[in-house]
Amino acid sequence: MFQMKWTGIAALACATAISAATAHAADIAEVKADGYKVALDGTFAPHAMPTMSGGIEGFNVDLAAAMAEKLGVPVDVTAAQFSGLLPALQAGTYDFIAAPTTVTEERAANLLFTEGFMDTNFSFVVPAGTEPKTTLDDFKGLTIAANKGSVYESWLTERAGDYGWEVISFGTQTDAVEAVASGRADANLAGMTGAAWAAKKNPRVDLSVEVDTGLVWALPFRTDDAATRNLIDSVIECLKTDGTMAALSEKWFGVTPEEGRTIVTPTPGYGTPGFAGYDETAHEVGCTF
Repeated sequence: MFQMKWTGIAALACATAISAATAHAADIAEVKADGYKVALDGTFAPHAMPTMSGGIEGFNVDLAAAMAEKLGVPVDVTAAQFSGLLPALQAGTYDFIAAPTTVTEERAANLLFTEGFMDTNFSFVVPAGTEPKTTLDDFKGLTIAANKGSVYESWLTERAGDYGWEVISFGTQTDAVEAVASGRADANLAGMTGAAWAAKKNPRVDLSVEVDTGLVWALPFRTDDAATRNLIDSVIECLKTDGTMAALSEKWFGVTPEEGRTIVTPTPGYGTPGFAGYDETAHEVGCTF
């Protein structure tokens, strides 16, 4: 059922989109007999990354495979640069994007989103065996490494005056983690899943305090395809309740989700509450499609 391929995506012009603010759907699309074409960023570990055999693997690759199994039809995954994914979606190349995409007001004005499948949080990485930390105050006065130019560097810099930490920047996230492992930094701040992946793969560092951003990752659709959005939203709810999402978190991040987290908790209605395109239509969670 599940198919993968690795290709490049040429820059595609965005098609004119209907405003998501006017989108309201009360129906769910029937499953397409020939399946779905989706795409993701193939270099965003541990969500999607190349294998030695030339394929691709990761959390979101497995998520697409789980969707294919529930729907009973193929889900054809193409891996490409993230910058080309949304233009290709708007041009009709794909049915939806399977990459982790943060829901923002700007994006929701031009796209329809499913409910969040995971919180877009930050996490600290510390040297293995470090005395456990529980709050941001525990990092006061320490040296924190971050990937240069990232949102994590900006977040740290904006709060340096309040917490007195020193921010040091590195060209790659790998180098930032290595600075912690080698004792050149007291901690590293990165996205929660990337930090968890680093701690899972590197025995010299441990996962530490998680910072709640209030944002979620969801899957984007064209604004004229609310029915398919609703279908895939329902599949995500199924995967949250049948244990699939928790199992994928444990496999790829080494983290067992806490009760109430977005990754294991269905959201009422269809879409992401508080953003354009959200449909509050009540429905029961099920796994029959």
